[in-house]
Amino acid sequence: MANTCGFTNQATLMLLLLSWRGMHCKVDPPEDLVITDLGHLGQLEIKWSPPASLINKTECPQQYQLEYFNTYKNRWTGIRTSERSYSAQFDLMKEVKVRVYTLLSGPCTSGSLVKSTNYTEVIQKPPATGVEGTAIKEFICVYHNMEYVTCNWKRSSKMPATAEQNLYYWHKGLEQTEECPKYIISNNIKIGCDFSGINLPDFSDITFCVNGSSPEGRLKPIYTTLQIQNHVKPQTVEKLDLQTDPGTELELQWKSPAGRVPAHCLEWEIEASREGLDGKNTLQQILTDEPELTLPIHDNERSCVRVRSKMNKYCADKYFWSDWSPPTCYPEMKSTLPEAEQDMVSVYAYMAVAIITTLALCVCVWAGLKARRSREVKKLNSVFTTLLDKNPAVADRGI
Repeated sequence: MANTCGFTNQATLMLLLLSWRGMHCKVDPPEDLVITDLGHLGQLEIKWSPPASLINKTECPQQYQLEYFNTYKNRWTGIRTSERSYSAQFDLMKEVKVRVYTLLSGPCTSGSLVKSTNYTEVIQKPPATGVEGTAIKEFICVYHNMEYVTCNWKRSSKMPATAEQNLYYWHKGLEQTEECPKYIISNNIKIGCDFSGINLPDFSDITFCVNGSSPEGRLKPIYTTLQIQNHVKPQTVEKLDLQTDPGTELELQWKSPAGRVPAHCLEWEIEASREGLDGKNTLQQILTDEPELTLPIHDNERSCVRVRSKMNKYCADKYFWSDWSPPTCYPEMKSTLPEAEQDMVSVYAYMAVAIITTLALCVCVWAGLKARRSREVKKLNSVFTTLLDKNPAVADRGI
C-alpha cells in the first residue's frame, strides 16, 4: 500500500513539473507583420513570419492567433490558424488594427499549448482623402424580389453642385474592381446604380465604394460591405381573395409573389381596418407565416384589409418590407353621391352633348358652303372657257 502511494505521489509531482515547465516556456511573438492593399476596396492581405527563436524547432507545432478590429461590427474578431497569411475586410476610412500571437505546443512545451505573452501589432491610419463633409449619405441597396439589385444614395449638403460621383464594387468572384454598370440619373445627377443583368452572389461579402471629384477637390469616399440576401424586398401582392361565411367570418387568401423568393422564407403582415355605423375606425395588425387568415366580421360593419411581406429571420438577418397590396373591402363600397351632385353631373353631361352637337352642326354647314362655292367656281370657269372657244379674236386681243 505504501509503495502504491509513493508511486502516485511521484507521478503527480512529475505532472506538476511538466506543467510548470510548459507554463514557464518563453514563446516569442511573430515577426515581419505586413498589411497589403490589393486594390479590392478594403479586402486586405495580412502576412507574418514565425519568430526567429522557433525557426529550427520543427518538432514543435506552431499556430498563430490573429486578432483584428472589425469596424463594421465595432468589435475585435479573432481566428486561430497554422497559416502565415489571412485576408479580412476593413473600412479604409477608419483605422486598421491587427495583432498576432504565437501558439506553441508539443515537446517544447511538455505537451501544453502556450501563447506568447507579447504580440506583434500594426495600426494603419486612414488616408486623408477628400474634402471633409462631402461624403454621400444614406447609402441603401435593395435586392428586388431576389431578381436584381439597385443601390441609391443622397448627396451631402456640402457637396459641390458640379461634383461627379462614381460607384465601384468588388467581391471574391471578380479579379478586379468594377464600376457601376448603369447609373440612376435624376436631374443630370447620379443618385444610384442599377445592377440589372449583373449576377451578384448570395451569401458572399460585396464591397461598394462611392467616391468622386469636383473643382474644389476630391470627394470623401465611403465604403460599405453587405450580403444581398439580407436586403431582399419582396414583390407586392397584387390581389387578395375574400370569401365570407355569412355573418361570422371573413376568409382572406393570397398568393406568394412569383419569382426567386422561397415561399417558406416569407412572413406576412395583415392590416385590417373596421368601420362601424358611428364612423369610428379600429385598426388591427396581424403577423402570420401562412398566406391566409380568417377574421371575424360583424353586422353593420365594413372591413378593409391589405397585406405586405418580408423575409423571416430563418432566411435573412435583415429585411425590407414589400409595398402594401391594394386594399380589399367587404362589403364593397357602393356609389353614394348626394342627389345635388348627381344633378350637377347630369347638367354637365347635357352641356357636353349640346356643345358637341353644335360643333358638329357648324362643321357640316361649313363643309356644305365650301362644296357649293367650289361648284360655282367650276361652273364659271367652264362658261369662260366656252366663250373663248367661240370667239378666237377675243382670245387673241387678250394675248
